[in-house]
Amino acid sequence: METIDSQAIKQLFAEARTHGHWQDRGIAADTLRELYDIAVMGPTSMNTLPARFVFITTPCAKQKLLPALAEGNHEKTLSAPVTVIVAHDPKFFTHLPVLFPHMPQAEQMFANNEALASETAFRNGTLQGAWLIMAARALGLDCGPMSGFDKTKTDEIFFAENGWQSNFLINIGYGVKEKLHERGKRLSFEQACMLI
Repeated sequence: METIDSQAIKQLFAEARTHGHWQDRGIAADTLRELYDIAVMGPTSMNTLPARFVFITTPCAKQKLLPALAEGNHEKTLSAPVTVIVAHDPKFFTHLPVLFPHMPQAEQMFANNEALASETAFRNGTLQGAWLIMAARALGLDCGPMSGFDKTKTDEIFFAENGWQSNFLINIGYGVKEKLHERGKRLSFEQACMLI
């Protein structure tokens, strides 16, 4: 596998930013499907794929989410073309006979161990949310991930029937670069890493 070029690294990491102000440009449904098709190729343990994504694209659906949002997240969410609820399915393991067929006992392994299933769903669902952010950036979209919301209310509003559990939100669109704050500092390698 070859190293990607410097422009791709800039787009995915070095120059990518968390946005809170959005251009008045929509995102086509086909682009959202492409976004998922790219993100779902990212790795998860045992190919569990527990993440579930709710793409909120209409003003009516945004109003449903509003009571669960922290007040400081209202405007940025209402103005974003798309808000994604990144959730996970606690019963993800029912799909393992198809997703991980070479281990026939995989489904029962999780079905019989609620703690393992819960930890696996949360960890890998979070990871898939990160893959979604990277896929969006790869497609030229900007992201504004958020955790300022009431998960219990969100689950009551959107997941009462299927039992999914929300994790975090991502606003997606085309950001207004002129309204970005200065990028925050990062820890150095020496501060954050051990080389042993």
